[in-house]
Amino acid sequence: MALAAGIAAALAHPPFGILPGLLGYAALLWSLDAAAPARPLRSAFLRGWLAGLGYFAVGVFWVTEAFLVDAATYGWMAPFALVLLAGGLALFWGLAGVLYRLAVGRRRGALRVLVFAGALALAEWLRGNILTGFPWNLPGESWRAGSAVSQAAALVGAYGLSWLTIAIAAAPAVWLDAAPRARRLTTVGLAAAALAGLWTFGALRLADAAGPEPGAPRLRLVQANIDQKEKWRPENLEPIFATYLALSGRPSPTPPDVIVWPEGALPAVIDELVQPGSRHVRRLEGLLRPGQTLLIGANRVDWGRNGRLDYFNSLIAFQDSPRGLTIPALYDKHRLVPFGEFMPLGDFAAHIGFRSLVHMPEDFTAGPPPRPMRLAGLLTLQPLICYEALFPGLADGPRPRWLLNVSNDAWFGKTSGPLQHLNLASYRAIEAGLPMARVTPTGVTAMIDAYGRIAPGQRLGLGRYGVVDAPLPPALTQTPYARFGELAFWLMLLASGATALTVRLRQSAATQASPDGELGST
Repeated sequence: MALAAGIAAALAHPPFGILPGLLGYAALLWSLDAAAPARPLRSAFLRGWLAGLGYFAVGVFWVTEAFLVDAATYGWMAPFALVLLAGGLALFWGLAGVLYRLAVGRRRGALRVLVFAGALALAEWLRGNILTGFPWNLPGESWRAGSAVSQAAALVGAYGLSWLTIAIAAAPAVWLDAAPRARRLTTVGLAAAALAGLWTFGALRLADAAGPEPGAPRLRLVQANIDQKEKWRPENLEPIFATYLALSGRPSPTPPDVIVWPEGALPAVIDELVQPGSRHVRRLEGLLRPGQTLLIGANRVDWGRNGRLDYFNSLIAFQDSPRGLTIPALYDKHRLVPFGEFMPLGDFAAHIGFRSLVHMPEDFTAGPPPRPMRLAGLLTLQPLICYEALFPGLADGPRPRWLLNVSNDAWFGKTSGPLQHLNLASYRAIEAGLPMARVTPTGVTAMIDAYGRIAPGQRLGLGRYGVVDAPLPPALTQTPYARFGELAFWLMLLASGATALTVRLRQSAATQASPDGELGST
């Protein structure tokens, strides 16, 4: 039951979108309540872990595709990666099972739904923040970004919406209790009313949405559909560069103000390509018109403090000027992907044959904490490179005018990974109340408005070749989440903690009142 519950909950996420799967949280709660009385904590941990194993096995199976890009070198790691990743992440759900059992003991009542929501939501927050964090497919992100319910993220963020989603979805477990029918109806009815309230808030918010502003900057998002297996062959550098130039220079009635290439667009270190006087520089100068900006996701190298070369995953801005091609700003990725861009316990891992998947002599180096990129003549933007778009509130600094997520989802082929990544990144737009341009080499590339929606014709799906030309959607006023961060989420956890204390006090009182000192049938 626990394993099936986790699988069902995972299938609620896009691209599957089987929302009845959210009842998996009710099934998990029922399973925890049925934990073996002789060893309740061990049993609760196992049930929570099994649910997490099912949830993450479905949610992250796409990770194996990255190891098959260079199957001869890394293919043997694929099954180990899936088992270790899903099993490791499931430990957090096992912890949630233990926390729940410790909090409620053997007492069963409607209030335990709030305790369960708090335990699992806290475990999910820990998953997203411990060590490097990996907040992939938070329960609150089960709702398709841009839908009515997803708009609640503007109030409480993805973690707060996770608490609400778990509490609402787990409430039907109370129906199996031996409590009076009226009490069970009240609990399920309150959950249905809460869901209706979330939907109504979101529908009203979307009804008030405005269209593009006159004179908004126009962006061209370039998707060249370069297969990751072919990209790093040395002979392909020239045709790949030519492909990006051709797409960027396509005639348009209204020339774009900004052209964006995805993360790691070119199979080379950018420093080698833009040496003064190189033919690549001349071709970029020929591409850019006065006032245009080209943003390229690229690998770059610089000397570190220890006298060794440091490699960075960067977003670099290029502009043409009377002095030639200039780089007025750049952003270095701050939150790196473990095993993909750096290897935890690097020396030990290298000794036993593991290394990161990065196509560099060494692991990448993390840049400073995210801060907006300011360019003359261009609205302030906050870059989020690939993995960084998973993290609620990662860019906690001066408010930019728009978000830019460049990503290399080509690693994951035509699996569910790129589609889920699009959904997760879109939640950052909702939380911040800012539009987001998202650019990938093989899909999904899209212009996302501040409500997490994609307008018709402003999306290129998996395996598509072309560009998205679109005006930048308007920004909204600062959302409550952007202003107060996770305050609402911590208040929800406080409510869960207070509920757990109430349950325990009632249990203690009932035990003392019982003639034999044991808990009665409450």
